[in-house]
Amino acid sequence: MTAPPAPSLEPAVHVAGLRRTYAGRTALHHLDLTVPAGSLTALIGPNGSGKTTTMRLLLGLDRPDAGTGTVLGAPLHRPARYLTKVGALIEQPALYTRLTGRTNLRVLSRLAGVDDAHISRALQLTGMDQQADRPVATYSLGMRQRLGIAAALLTEPRLLILDEPTNGLDPLGTAQLRRLLRTLTSDGVTVLISSHQLNELDATCDHFVFLHQGTTLFQGDRNALGASQRPSVEAAPEHPTQLPELADAFTEAGYRARRHEDHLLVDTAAGRAGDLNRTAAAHGITLARLAVRRPTLEEAFFSLVGQGPQSATEDAGSAGTSQGPHPC
Repeated sequence: MTAPPAPSLEPAVHVAGLRRTYAGRTALHHLDLTVPAGSLTALIGPNGSGKTTTMRLLLGLDRPDAGTGTVLGAPLHRPARYLTKVGALIEQPALYTRLTGRTNLRVLSRLAGVDDAHISRALQLTGMDQQADRPVATYSLGMRQRLGIAAALLTEPRLLILDEPTNGLDPLGTAQLRRLLRTLTSDGVTVLISSHQLNELDATCDHFVFLHQGTTLFQGDRNALGASQRPSVEAAPEHPTQLPELADAFTEAGYRARRHEDHLLVDTAAGRAGDLNRTAAAHGITLARLAVRRPTLEEAFFSLVGQGPQSATEDAGSAGTSQGPHPC
């Protein structure tokens, strides 16, 4: 990559009131989105929530029916002013399967008017340099995905937009992508990414946007996300057979305790952990674990939607589970 741009207080993306309707179906309804410059932002929501539509609007592949905004400081309705500084992979990459990976990138570099030196850099960054001279027809799905990301990096963009980039990647490829994205943001590149792998977004991203039914539920950094959620503490007895007894003890003390695998989730602030410990001790129960718990992205999403995930934790003593859409 070239030298990172000077830090800017202006967000890489800032749009407000985006609306897009297809054949009477509203895909986006007054959507607001801010992507801080230099951030690694996750776009999260169920299928049909508007993630891909939002990315297509930012890339000028579609036009909003209403709404305003800027991308890299240029007006959203003038995509030609900013697209030369944007790289993207939306859905599956379009590749010539009879050509080698390197030749595919050479064709794209000619179309983009960039130097061939960028090809080697993009191949190295994505870990495809050793496979670049094989025909794309011999590539696995994950290899094609990585070549598509290499193509998105050819122009050394300031903004990188990736829709499901982990599709087809094995654990090694996913780890390589995580390192790549962190390298890019350390160089000043802004990354906007969507993925079905919420645990990977949780481990990688520093800014989060939740979409639901075409509108914005939440956007902010990890601290803001944590502050928006109900605090909880994990508590596990030394002897697993005492879990029901521990749940009853917490309930009698006025806490809401939910069973989750081999421990309880107790709805209370971290500062009350000492009280939980004393409650357990008063009932003759020794705790093997007592720790503040940060909600996962999936749990945060369902909390904001007001529904429970299909595999949600259960209230202590209850066998039922609530149903809801998976936030993919």
